[in-house]
Amino acid sequence: MESYDIRDAEKLVAELRIRANALGFDSFGIAAADARPDLPEKLNAAIAAGWHGDMEWMAETAQRRASPRGMWPEAKSVILLGINYGPETDPLAILGEKSLGSISVYARNRDYHEIIKGKLKELAGLLARRSGAEVKVFVDTAPLMEKPLAEAAGLGWQGKHTVLVSRDFGCWLFLGAILTSAELPGNTQHEESCGSCTRCLDICPTNAFPAPFQLDSRRCLAYLTVEHKAQIPLEFRAPMGNRIYGCDDCLAVCPWNKFASVSREAKLRARADLERPVLADLVQLDDERFRTLFAGSPVKRIGLGRFLRNVLIAIGNSGDATLLPLVEQRLDDDSDIVRGAAVWALRRLAPERASALSLAYLARESDSSVASEWTVELS
Repeated sequence: MESYDIRDAEKLVAELRIRANALGFDSFGIAAADARPDLPEKLNAAIAAGWHGDMEWMAETAQRRASPRGMWPEAKSVILLGINYGPETDPLAILGEKSLGSISVYARNRDYHEIIKGKLKELAGLLARRSGAEVKVFVDTAPLMEKPLAEAAGLGWQGKHTVLVSRDFGCWLFLGAILTSAELPGNTQHEESCGSCTRCLDICPTNAFPAPFQLDSRRCLAYLTVEHKAQIPLEFRAPMGNRIYGCDDCLAVCPWNKFASVSREAKLRARADLERPVLADLVQLDDERFRTLFAGSPVKRIGLGRFLRNVLIAIGNSGDATLLPLVEQRLDDDSDIVRGAAVWALRRLAPERASALSLAYLARESDSSVASEWTVELS
C-alpha cells in the first residue's frame, strides 16, 4: 500500500476530499481540535439554565462534550462531513392535513446513523492507512458538538435556530465527524450569515428560542416528541398539531433552503408510507406492527408507548370525531402515557362523552398522572 509522509498533508486532504465525494458526502471540511475554545462557556450556560431538559447525559458528559480533546486528548484535527437530505416537497404542507401525521424529514427513511457511519469508517480507514495516524468516527452518538465544529470547518454556520445552515444545502445536512491524531490543514470558519432574518424564530409553535442562537429543549417539539419520556406538558399539546415525530418548522422556513437540491442518493429519499401516514392507521398499531413499519427508521427508537402518545395528541388536535372509537380503545392501554394521552384526546374531541365515562375509568385508574387527565383544565 502506498504510504504518504504526513508532511504532505495538503495532498492527503485532497485525496480524502475526492474519496468523500465518491462515498456520497456533499460537504467536507477540517478544523483544529481546539478551534472552538468558546464552547465550554456556552455549553455550561445552557446546562445551568436547564435547557437540556431531561437529557441528563448532556450534563453528565459536559466536560468531555465541551472539547474534542476533552473526549480524546490525542485529537489534533476534526474532519466534518455532511450528506444532503433535502426533501422533495415542502414538509410543512402536511401540517394542514389533520388526518395525517407529520414525521420529521430526517426520520422518513433509514436511520441516518447507519447510513453515514459505514462511509465515515471507510474514509477514516483511508486516512489511517495513508498517514499512520489514529482515527475515531462519530455520528451523533458520542459527546461531540458537531454543529459548532462544522461551523469551524467551514461547512456552514449555526443559524438563529441553532441548526447548521449551509449556503449550498440550507438546513438539510446530516453530519458526521472523524477525529484524528494527524495534524491537518484546516478550513476557514464560516461566518454567520442570517442577517436580520428571524423566520425560524417566528414560526416556532412553542416559543422554544429564548433569544437568537439559543434553544430551550424543554419547549421544543423535536425534543418533546422524541426525547421526552413522560407525558407531553399540557401547554404544548395543542401547538403540537399533527406532529407525531419531530418538528421541521424552523428548518423548513429558512430562505437558504432554496439552494438545497434533493438528495442525490436514493437511500436518503423519503419512504412513501412515511410521508403521509394516516393517524387512524397509526393509532391501531401493536408492538409487532410498530416495529415492522419503522424497521430501520429512527422512529423505532422511541418505542410504541411514546409513539402512540404522540399520535393520540395529534388525533385530539384533529377535530375528527369519527376517530373516537379508536381513542376509547386506548383508554385501557397498559402504558400510562398512552392512557393519559387517550384521555386528553377524548376530552378534546367529545367533552360530553368524556364526562360520561370519567367516573367509571377513574374508579379503576391506579396511576395518579392518568387520573389527573380526567379533571385537569384544558387550555
